[in-house]
This record gives sequence, structure tokens and C-alpha cells, in this order.
Amino acid sequence: MRLGPYHLGSNLFLSPLAGYTNLPFRLVVREIGGIDWATTDLVNARSLLERNPRAMELIRTAPADRPLAVQLFGAVPEEMRDAAAFVGSLGLASVDINMGCPVRKVVGVGGGSAMMTELRKTERLVRGIVEAVKIPITAKMRLGWDEQNLTAPDLARVLEAAGVAAVFVHGRTRAQGFGGTVNLAGIRAVVQAAPTIPVIGNGDITTPGAARKMLDETGCAGVSIGRGALYNPWIFRHTQQYLATGALSAEPCYSERVRVMRRHLDLMIEIFGEGRGCRQFRKAAAWHAKRLGPAKEFKRKVVALRTRDEFEELLAAHALWRRPFCDEHGELLPKYRPVPLVASFLGAQAGGHGPGIPVPKGPVEEW
Repeated sequence: MRLGPYHLGSNLFLSPLAGYTNLPFRLVVREIGGIDWATTDLVNARSLLERNPRAMELIRTAPADRPLAVQLFGAVPEEMRDAAAFVGSLGLASVDINMGCPVRKVVGVGGGSAMMTELRKTERLVRGIVEAVKIPITAKMRLGWDEQNLTAPDLARVLEAAGVAAVFVHGRTRAQGFGGTVNLAGIRAVVQAAPTIPVIGNGDITTPGAARKMLDETGCAGVSIGRGALYNPWIFRHTQQYLATGALSAEPCYSERVRVMRRHLDLMIEIFGEGRGCRQFRKAAAWHAKRLGPAKEFKRKVVALRTRDEFEELLAAHALWRRPFCDEHGELLPKYRPVPLVASFLGAQAGGHGPGIPVPKGPVEEW
């Protein structure tokens, strides 16, 4: 698909999740494959202008992490415009304006979902950014503030007229947070409201079948995946193959899962240092472990990880502990395996979206 001047080999996108979709994780999913475009964690525009170390770290990237969009939030037009110009000066691909975050600390300053309630004010802000920078501007929204205020189609028309290159829409309202189910008809209404720009759907994509269902039922140009990628970093490669061939990929074997965990930790240490990298990896390791099958001791100990050597000791101990649950090839016996993606896909075909996945605990007070 095409997004602004970029011709992409995949119509699958990594959604930003605060505290998780940092540079190490983005590099991991890019290496596995199936994705071209990723977006940073949510960045405060004012903090970026002040060169706050935390904000600068959030936009840290690498040659292998391109094309990369920076997701900005804020409600002061001049700050958003100048922050977008700064992003462009760094050679990054795009700015994504967050209009969907439901968290109080973001909404309280007029950013995130609050931008969906004042369309003319939002239009002026976005138009000012589009006219001031050369890189494509996109927007991430929800369906509306609540069920009585489904403003996304109207907002999409306004943004299309203001010159955005694409719209990402999460199929829930701000009032829903991450509860309830995604409204595919609501996403379809946004697609129909903005026919000249790509609309990318988001929400509850945990399997290739769920992605296919969203594309078929909404007409969206692509799919953006967040929690599903934490649960299964292979989801982009598997989904791309399924969309192209109709064939479902086999589940990664245990050794491949361990290899990717090691790679993730190595990148964390390389980028953040051993102490901090191991601390930040703890919550990522808990997500990796969800697909290991029985792993009680590993899960209990990895949340206190301090060094790379400790991680190798944990892996060695877990490999011995899991042997009674495995066949002669070292793979889990059927009764101990997590819910397979094939079964999740069948559930999606029947109208569901695969296994329930918990909401990540992020560095904000409420998701």
C-alpha cells in the first residue's frame, strides 16, 4: 500500500503501546518480518521541544527501524506544529497525531480522545501542522467519546480535507477504554467517510483470521496491531503470509521462542544498559512467557531479573523443568500447549477475535 510518498510492502502496522513498543521491541518484530511501518510510543509535544531526555529516548531509532512515525500528543497548535517540524528535521518518516488515547492525563490537557470532541479546533491544529512540514501527517482516533457521540466519520472528513496522509482508527469509543468488543461497522463508516486516504483499522487483532475479517468487513486499507504483537511477535509475518496465500503458518517451536526472547533482551541491554535493560525486559518477558505453556517458575523469577547471566540460568532451569511436559522432540505434549493460533483463527471466522489478551500495564495511571 501507499502512505504519503512511501510505497510499503506490507499493509500491517505496529500500534504504539506506551512502555512496550520501544526501539528494542520494534527491531524484534521487524526482524521477524511482515511489517514495514512502525510508530513510537506516545510522546508529549512540549517535552520534545524542551528536549526532555525521556521524550528524546522515546524517539530513538536505528537504520533498521525505518520507516518510523513519531506519535505526538498535545493541544497547543504552536507546540504541535514545532514538534512535528523537529521530527521532520531528524529525517523521520511521519508524525502521527494521537486523538485516541483515553487516559486521563492525556485527555486532561486537551489531547488524545478529547480532540474528537472539538472538530473545528482540531481541524485548525492539524491544518497548521500539515502546512508547516514536508513529511506526511497521520492521525490515530477512536470511534468517538462514547456511543452517543460517534464523531469519527465526521472527524475523518475534516482530517481528509486538512491534508492528512492516513487515518488509524481503533474500533472502540473513549468510554469503552479497552473493554467490550471492536465495532467493525464503525470502522467501515470511517472508511466510507474518507475515500481518498488510507484508513487503517485497529483493535482485537490477535490472529491472521481476525485481520482478514477486519479487512473484509470494513474495507480498510490496512490493519494496525498492538496487544496482539506483544502476545505473538510473529503475528505480522503469519498474517502477511495468510493474506497472500490463505495458508496458516505453524506455531514457532520452543527454541525459536527462546531465540527471540534472547534477542529481545540483548537489544534491551545494548540500548539501555544491562541493569535498566533487564528491569525493562521483565514485563516483556512475562508476555513472551504466555506462549511457553507451563512456565510457573520461569514467570515467577523473571519478574526479578537483574542480569543477562541470570536470564541464561533461568532458561536452563526452565528447560529441565519442562521436560516432563514434552515429547521426544522437546515440544509440549498436546494437553499442555497454549491455545493454538489455528483454533483462535477458527474462533475469529465464527465472529470472534481469537483468545482474550489482557491490557498491558503501562506507565500511566489507567488504561
